[in-house]
Amino acid sequence: MLAFAANSLLCRLALKSESIDPASFAAIRLASGAAMLVLVMRVRSVSAVAHGSWAAAAWLFAYAIAFSLAYVRLPAGAEALQLFGAVQATMVGAGIWRGERLASRQWLGLGLAMIGLVALLLPGLSAPPLGSAALMLIAGVGWGAYSLHGKQTLDAGAATAGNLVRSVPFALLLVTLCFKQSSITPTGLGYALCSGAITSGMGYIIWYTVLPRLRSSAAATVQLSVPLIAALGGALFLGEDWTQRLGWTGLA
Repeated sequence: MLAFAANSLLCRLALKSESIDPASFAAIRLASGAAMLVLVMRVRSVSAVAHGSWAAAAWLFAYAIAFSLAYVRLPAGAEALQLFGAVQATMVGAGIWRGERLASRQWLGLGLAMIGLVALLLPGLSAPPLGSAALMLIAGVGWGAYSLHGKQTLDAGAATAGNLVRSVPFALLLVTLCFKQSSITPTGLGYALCSGAITSGMGYIIWYTVLPRLRSSAAATVQLSVPLIAALGGALFLGEDWTQRLGWTGLA
């Protein structure tokens, strides 16, 4: 969860400083994560392309690009709250569809989380921009679907590497389409590489490793610690405000 929160902070820091454009950040993040995990798999004598799936890669790409585009205008805490609220709704909904049963306290927790998410998005002085909020909800659905794919894998590292490798063609197409709008400085490149190789690549391996041991509802719930970590990091390192709306909705 610390790695996921760090991704939020790195992306927001890069885009807030205008040191890189959103499409380039997403593409470099995916490509560097793939490169890092291919090297890790070579040490294990495992072929990355023999694992993973195109469906999981597509969901991963959808998450990454929507995530980057939304962060142009969203602060770290509000973004993470929307992202993982959508993740929770996606994963818990899928679990219920597959026959998982929630205890009363889990239903209560889910209800409070949804109330908090709706309250955050209501119009007001501190409400996030609607367009950016919609993109972040799309990113949440993408990450939730990607996580559900991860529950079916037997080799977390190999599957993560394979998914990231398969996401690279999508990233290259994105860069090609957005070439005229691209803008990359050495600082922005560094942020994207760190987000891809370290907090994404290695963080995803850890997440995929524990996922098969968790029910969908539990996997969704544990990720709700990320918004508070990201909001605290945004306040400490990015100078972002901790608004009353964010505090109350995060508590929910």
